[in-house]
This record gives sequence, C-alpha cells and structure tokens, in this order.
Amino acid sequence: MSLKTNIEKEIKQAMLAKDKDRLRGLRAIKSMIMLEETKGGNENGLSDAEELQILTKAAKQRKDSIEIFEKQGRKDLAEVEATELDVISEFLPKQLSDEELTAELEAIISQTGAAGPKDMGKVMGMATKKLAGKADGKAISQKVKALLNP
Repeated sequence: MSLKTNIEKEIKQAMLAKDKDRLRGLRAIKSMIMLEETKGGNENGLSDAEELQILTKAAKQRKDSIEIFEKQGRKDLAEVEATELDVISEFLPKQLSDEELTAELEAIISQTGAAGPKDMGKVMGMATKKLAGKADGKAISQKVKALLNP
C-alpha cells in the first residue's frame, strides 16, 4: 500500500475518532505528498524513496520549528509541532540508535577505505544513501567527523 493511500485511510480514522491533533499531522503529510506529485508531473505517483524523502523533510522541519519555538518561549506552538512530529514519525522507518549508527558507519568507512578527514565526502555519499530515513543527516555527519578524526 502506498504512503498516500495509507495516509488517506488514517485521515478517515482520525476524523471518525475526532482526533484533531492527529488529523492535522496527517493532513500536513498528505499536503506535502500532493505538492510533490503535482510539482514533478508524477502521474504514476511517488516512489518509496521519494515518499521517504518527503517524510524525512517534514520531520526535520518540525524538529527545527520546535527548537525555534522553545528558544522564543512559545511552548504552545512547540507542543503543536511536537504532536505533528509524533504523527510523522509513525510512518518513518525505525531510527538507528547511537551504537547502531556507529557500527554502520565503521563498516562504511572500512568499505570505502577512508583514512582521514579528507575522505569524508566519500564516506558521507555512501552513508547518506544507505542510511536514508534511518538516521538524521546531521547526526551522520557528526559521527563520521568523530570517527575520521582520531
């Protein structure tokens, strides 16, 4: 079942349950999917990778918004964004733990033969493709820097 179909089914359930917070998050995801479909002229729908990319982008936007709202002392707005983030996270793959991320990156570093900071681009290219949706790009970058700079 495609993400869009799944989201539409979840929207109906949220409407029946009168769960306004969940409904708002689901509608935000559906809106992003529909925008992406119309932007590229995708008559066949989006691929799984494109759907994952949309969800990852939506989650990152919510995290950034939460951070900004908390800095500004707007707990009410931060809570709204956190609720939407929870809904979006349901549809994302399980995130890797710190230990799992380190193990994955060490394997990638040994595969690429990276020896130091100059090889970071090679490692990041492979890591971002392999770990798409499973780890935040910022976390991957920080961990790769730490592993390549002894």
